[in-house]
Amino acid sequence: MMLLPVRMRQEEQMDAPDLDPRIYEQVLRDLGRVNRWTFTHHAALAYLARAVGDAPRFTLMDVGFGYGDMLRAVAAWAARRGIEARLVGVDLNPASRALAEGATPADLPIEYRTGDYADQPERFDFIISSQVAHHMDDAQLTRFLRFMEHDARRGWLICDLNRHVFSYHGFPLLARFMGVHRIVREDGQLSIARSLRPGEWPAELARAGLDPAKARVVRRFPFRIAVERVF
Repeated sequence: MMLLPVRMRQEEQMDAPDLDPRIYEQVLRDLGRVNRWTFTHHAALAYLARAVGDAPRFTLMDVGFGYGDMLRAVAAWAARRGIEARLVGVDLNPASRALAEGATPADLPIEYRTGDYADQPERFDFIISSQVAHHMDDAQLTRFLRFMEHDARRGWLICDLNRHVFSYHGFPLLARFMGVHRIVREDGQLSIARSLRPGEWPAELARAGLDPAKARVVRRFPFRIAVERVF
């Protein structure tokens, strides 16, 4: 059994620039289903409950929004609490925007953009990402951490996978049961192998010049990690 002592560096299929747009759409839709089944949004909502507190409004940027399901979950969370939320998603893949917009009711306060997170014209209270950090190499992750620490006004959050041997070997079984696309099954297992373990995050924060003591690394069910920063 593979024990995953270090991160794998193999590129994921869904990140290929020449991936057929029709396959990319199916992959994003299936990832949205997996996110619901595995409670992916709960880590971000738990963070926001702590970070937003009693504030009546907030702005938030989600980096690498994919199918937009995280932003829709945040919008619903804020609406239930009577909080005014302005939500912006930024994704490098131009195909993501149309797919996310098509799945989002027009009355939700969400704007989807294509481009680099660092090129956005405004600052946000919170900057978050979900299941994105494991797609980054070391230099990209360092750049992202520094950007969030500098540009977020009230805090930032990284939600990602935990490189755990049980989830690595168990995810293909769940994926087959759900009947998701082959790329979701294969990339999902690779994503777990590319991710960091909780004890590895302090070194990543220090590499970016951040004080690890000022961020909270939290395990979330199932086999998730939340790296939380509140200013």
